[in-house]
Amino acid sequence: MSDKPSVLFVCVHNAGRSQMAAGWLRHLAGDRVEVRSAGSAPADRINPAAVEAMREVGIDITDQKPKLLGYDTVESSDVVITMGCGDVCPVFPGKRYEDWKLDDPAGRGVDAVRPIRDGIRARVEELLAGLLPADRR
Repeated sequence: MSDKPSVLFVCVHNAGRSQMAAGWLRHLAGDRVEVRSAGSAPADRINPAAVEAMREVGIDITDQKPKLLGYDTVESSDVVITMGCGDVCPVFPGKRYEDWKLDDPAGRGVDAVRPIRDGIRARVEELLAGLLPADRR
């Protein structure tokens, strides 16, 4: 892992869970971590309930677009966090993989998305604590 670790968040549509996780990591880590997100079957836009839930905590993800997961993105990432993308996520030796079991916010309102958002924050905080030395957090 380089001085600036890279983290890739992957879910099927890259419209909810992975976008919220990327938003949290960007917010909490600033420029100390390279943050990426992608999906195995990207949607045409980010889930509006995820956008609203993140806006409630002061994080704007409206400028993000769902992206297709590519082998090069996985290969150039230090840590790959999957969130229900199943067998379509490529695996490369030497990468750190985690699979976060989280409810899918697709088709849910903001009330149902808030607990997912908060669960993602807790996981991102734990991830960040393991990525950066205490003096860089």
